[in-house]
Amino acid sequence: MNPTTLRVAAVQMACTADRTDNLRHIDTQLEKAAGAGVQLVLLQELHNHRYFCQRENPDNFDLAESIPGASTEYLAECARKLGLVIVASLFERRAAGLYHNTAVVLDSDGTLAGRYRKMHIPDDPGYHEKFYFTPGDLGFHPVDTRVGKLGVLVCWDQWYPEAARLMTLGGADLLLYPTAIGWDSADDEAEQQRQLDAWITVQRAHAVSNGIPVVVCNRTGHEPDPEGRTPGIHFWGNSFVAGPQGEVLARASARDTTLLIANIDLARREQVRRIWPFLRDRRIDHYDDLMRRFRD
Repeated sequence: MNPTTLRVAAVQMACTADRTDNLRHIDTQLEKAAGAGVQLVLLQELHNHRYFCQRENPDNFDLAESIPGASTEYLAECARKLGLVIVASLFERRAAGLYHNTAVVLDSDGTLAGRYRKMHIPDDPGYHEKFYFTPGDLGFHPVDTRVGKLGVLVCWDQWYPEAARLMTLGGADLLLYPTAIGWDSADDEAEQQRQLDAWITVQRAHAVSNGIPVVVCNRTGHEPDPEGRTPGIHFWGNSFVAGPQGEVLARASARDTTLLIANIDLARREQVRRIWPFLRDRRIDHYDDLMRRFRD
């Protein structure tokens, strides 16, 4: 394999209500990834549990854990044993009453290389994340690992060009998005397709506008509303990897549990930025209004 080639994988899965089952499945996929020569594995958002944010229930705070803690120790051992860099997504208990949606990066020697706390927190029907998560306070800083500098963002962050740009300006070699997003069964098929297309398009656009590869890992499967008030969420899968011109290198289906593997040529970032020098031509002397909520 070319020394500039990074072999990556995304573990797209349907989560059960049993944390042990979910981690067992992840462990199996990590072993398969290592056997296939993968160097970097991205797990989906909040992969230890079903997506508990469908309802506001204070009992769900019992699912949170410290970082470092049991999950980071478990995944760190997997990383060390298999020689993988692993990006995981956890419900962090920082203190009583203070919780975050946090991505952690385990380097291939098992060390905790860094963490990112989700900055943009949604509050939509079926996605009551503001009830559970405090907005992140670590900023947009890539995490240094043995395979490069990783610009890790989480789900709702993927809609914001500012987040992708700041990770790029911080020297990220690629962007990674652990995700939990799906369809509302009340929407018709045409609306569902528009939403999925928009989700893929905006992230491919981050690749294009920053000249940087993107790796996205989403949940799949149906998860019922725990209180039975709605039909629940059909997570739309479609995890994908895109190159620095937005070209799709690999894409999963909507419904299948998948270990999605792709090769990324990291040298292409330099080539692409030479012909599309967006960073060179930014008019930073005229962007002050970006610091305003809205220009009335």
